[in-house]
Amino acid sequence: MNAQNSAYAQARATAPDFPASRRLGAGRMATAGESYGMDLTGASRSDPIARAEPGTLAETGIPEPILLDLLLKAMHEAGLNTASQISDFIKLPPFLVQSLLEIAGQRVLVEKVGATGLRLTGNFIHGLTEKGKNAARDALDRNRYVGPAPVTLDAYRAQVQDQSLRRVVVSPQQIEDAFSGLTLSDSFVRLIGPAVSGGRAILLYGPPGNGKTTIGTRLGRAISGEIFIPYSIEIDGQIIRIFDPTVHIPADGFPDLDQRSAVKRDQTDQRWIRCKRPFVVVGGELTLEMLDLNFSPFSKFYEAPMHIKALNGILLIDDFGRQLVSPTQLLNRWIVPLESRVDYLKLHTGKSFQMPFDEIVIFATNLDPSEIMDPAFLRRLPYKLLVPAPTRADFQSLLSALAERVGLTVTGTDVAFTMAEIERRNLPLASFQPGFILDQLIAACRFEGVPLHFSHEMVLLAVKNL
Repeated sequence: MNAQNSAYAQARATAPDFPASRRLGAGRMATAGESYGMDLTGASRSDPIARAEPGTLAETGIPEPILLDLLLKAMHEAGLNTASQISDFIKLPPFLVQSLLEIAGQRVLVEKVGATGLRLTGNFIHGLTEKGKNAARDALDRNRYVGPAPVTLDAYRAQVQDQSLRRVVVSPQQIEDAFSGLTLSDSFVRLIGPAVSGGRAILLYGPPGNGKTTIGTRLGRAISGEIFIPYSIEIDGQIIRIFDPTVHIPADGFPDLDQRSAVKRDQTDQRWIRCKRPFVVVGGELTLEMLDLNFSPFSKFYEAPMHIKALNGILLIDDFGRQLVSPTQLLNRWIVPLESRVDYLKLHTGKSFQMPFDEIVIFATNLDPSEIMDPAFLRRLPYKLLVPAPTRADFQSLLSALAERVGLTVTGTDVAFTMAEIERRNLPLASFQPGFILDQLIAACRFEGVPLHFSHEMVLLAVKNL
C-alpha cells in the first residue's frame, strides 16, 4: 500500500461510519431534528430584495460625468438615438436618460434631429454633434466600457449582505432532491447537509474517481433561490464588470411585485439583473492572478475575479493541489477571506477596498490533505468530508442501479465477475467504474448491431480501458 492509500485508509478509519449505501430518492431521509439537531422547517430568507429605481441622477450614486460618458458612448458605439433605446441599453429610467440628454444638449454634445412619430416626450431622435462625437471618443479613451450604468460599491456590498447565504436554510428534502440518482450513504448526507447550511468552506477529499466533483456540482443544486447581481460597479471613477453571462444565469420570470421590498417590477433598478445563485468551477488552470481584479490596458476597465462572480453562491476549486501555483500560495491567499469573511482587492491606482466574502468554497482533492495543507489552514475548513471508494456492497448496488436505468439486468455473478476482473488488474474499486463499463457495453452492442445485453467478454474489453 503506497503512502497516499495509507493516508486514506487512516482517514477512513477515523471518519464516521458509512453504512451500506442507498440511492437517494427511494424514500424519505431522516427528519430535520434527527439529521441536524435543529429545526430547519422555518421559512428561508432566500428571496432577493429588489432595489427601487433611482429618482434622480444623484440617487444613482454615480458621478454625473460618468453617466454622461455612458450616454455618449452608447450613442456613438451602439448607434442609439432615442431616450427609450438608450434607457434599455444603459438600464436607467427614461426620465433620467432624458435629463442626461438635456444636459448633453446644453453642452452642445447632442441635438434633436427628428421625431419617432409617436409624438411623445422623450421620443425625439437625437444625434451627436461634432463636439459630441469628439467627447464620445475622449470617453472611450478613458475606458471602453459600453453598457449598463454601474452601481456604487456600497450598494453592492449591502446587496451581498442582504442576500447572504447565511440567510438561506437548506432542508433535508432539498439535499435529497439535489443528490437524487446518486448512491450515497445516509451518514454522508447527514454530514453534507449541515456543511451546506453552515455557508462555510468544505473540503472534499479521497481517492480519484469517486464523485467529489459530482458531489460539489450537486451541492450547487441544493443552494436554491435567486439573487440580484449588478452589471458593473464604480469605484473612484473605475468600472468593474461583475455580471458574466458565462457564469450568471438570469432567472426565468420576475414577480410583478417584490413581496419583501414592495417594489413593482417596472419600478426596480434595472442596473441589477435577477439571477440564480452562481456556481463557479475552476480547476488546474487556477492561478493567483485569477484571484485579483483583471485590468485590461486596452479596454481600461476591470473584470471581477472569479470569487467575486461567485458571491452569494458556490465556488468549487476542483482537483486542488494540481494547479500551476503551489497549494501553499493559494491557501495563503484564502486564509483571510475564509476566516474573516471579507476580502481585499486593489485597483491599479493603488486604492484598496473591502468586499464581503459570502460564498461556499469547496476544495476537492485527490491528494492527502495533510500533505497540501498545513494544520492552521485545515482548522479554517470547518467541514472536512472524506469521499471514500465504494465497498463491494456499494459497488454492487451502484452497478445494479445503473444497469436497471438503461434496461439491463445484472446478476450477482455478473457483478462478482466485474469486480474480480478490476481487482485482477490491480485497480481499486471506484464509483465511476460501473457507469464507465456500462457505457462501453452499450457502445459495443450498438457497434455489433446486437440487442443490449451484459456480456462478460465485453466487460473484459471495458475493464482494459479503465
